[in-house]
Amino acid sequence: MFPLLIGLSIVVLVAGIRLEGARAFLEEYGVLAVMVPTMVDMGGNLGAILSARLSTRFHLGRTELDPREPELWANILAIIALAATIFTALAVGAYLLGSLTGSTLSLTTLLAISLLSGLSLAVVAVVFSFGATYVSYQLGIDPDDTTIPIVTNVVDVFGMVIFVGVSTWLL
Repeated sequence: MFPLLIGLSIVVLVAGIRLEGARAFLEEYGVLAVMVPTMVDMGGNLGAILSARLSTRFHLGRTELDPREPELWANILAIIALAATIFTALAVGAYLLGSLTGSTLSLTTLLAISLLSGLSLAVVAVVFSFGATYVSYQLGIDPDDTTIPIVTNVVDVFGMVIFVGVSTWLL
């Protein structure tokens, strides 16, 4: 696990560097800076939820990761639906806070940024959750020990890159 943790620490460092590079942009649109922690945190949480569910299914011998398996699709759709709900609430909360602090960003703009970033991040979380769980299980490593650190760290990096990229693209 130690080499994995070292590698993941480097991955998270990339997210911090990306955040530092976006500092001026986030200062210009302060309400977006408020959204960053939730965006990054919830992306990792979505991946952790799916990883835990998949890991449990492997331990119980109930999955082979067959794309025709309805329960796998139900889990994916649940993660996407949860992401849509969370990131809609994030946009509404940011808008309300922004209206109190004088932000000029509209609710429509914040919804577009939050949902496009959040749903893209949810897809990344799904892909890495499946990949990390499957590879861990195939290597004989308990997925409970590896998937959540891998998924949360990788999704943190993608979360920053996607959020800043979508925000700059839409603004």
